[in-house]
Amino acid sequence: MSMFLQPPLKISIRAKIVRWITGALIKRIDAKTAKVASLRRRWHGFSVILRTVFGVKANRSAVQGLPALWMQPRRATDNKLLLYLHGGAYIMGNIATHRQFVSFIAREAGVRALLPEYRLAPEHRFPAAVEDAAGLYRALLADGYAAEDIVVAGDSAGGGLTMAMLLALRDADDPLPAGACLLSPWLDLAAAGETMTTRAERDPWFKPQDMPIVADYYCEPGQRMNPLVSPVYADLSGLPPLYIQVGEEEILLSDSTRAADKVTAAGGEVELEIWPGMWHVFQMFVYLMPEAKIATRKIGAYIRQVLRVASP
Repeated sequence: MSMFLQPPLKISIRAKIVRWITGALIKRIDAKTAKVASLRRRWHGFSVILRTVFGVKANRSAVQGLPALWMQPRRATDNKLLLYLHGGAYIMGNIATHRQFVSFIAREAGVRALLPEYRLAPEHRFPAAVEDAAGLYRALLADGYAAEDIVVAGDSAGGGLTMAMLLALRDADDPLPAGACLLSPWLDLAAAGETMTTRAERDPWFKPQDMPIVADYYCEPGQRMNPLVSPVYADLSGLPPLYIQVGEEEILLSDSTRAADKVTAAGGEVELEIWPGMWHVFQMFVYLMPEAKIATRKIGAYIRQVLRVASP
């Protein structure tokens, strides 16, 4: 395992402001009483103002019957693709919430990107999302993309879904993508990691006691340690190279460190970056704080490296 701890540079003023504002908003949500429909209206409604970045064209379509957004950077390399699975605790997230962020990654990586909307819980519980993700990937192969020309990425639940999809594909003997990028992945819905305790007072967004409540929207309590629900409990051998970015302040930190340790023990390749002072999926604030822009550019550089795309 290659582990990189971002140098403890002084946290930017912008990052401190974003952390305070978002933390104040998110921690006001009571997981016990919050309604999924209300949470979706707030996040999805606000996100309509987000647009793809300059130099990237976006076209709506449908893949495997699911809404999707194709993003084409001006100087994209032919036949190279990023498949991005959005986060949102398996209950939220769509094209609008992630199109700006994913278009930035696509532009940095110099590749085309596909951002689909998989089925969400609680209307569609496990294994619907895993089936959708695997089906989307197989549809890309059927359309002529080579496995070695695809990188899969995802944040939070989308990071967990990325890992679950890789496991499902591996177990079905499907050709695996060239690599995967996981951003603050939610890999343990049983919430058994040590940072659920050690980061409980430091995480600006999440409370450990809320995690099982949210998990129950997605799966039955007895399924929380199913490897396709919580990949940290899976056999992690035979996977493509992984690149993980996670914030040092988040309660999900040990999801990433435990998964990275298991991949390494199984003989796999993983690069883990822990970012001091950062929180859950801080990269999403790419236009608000320099730390997010640096991290996202590193994601683009990693995709270029894995897919053998020349630097601009």
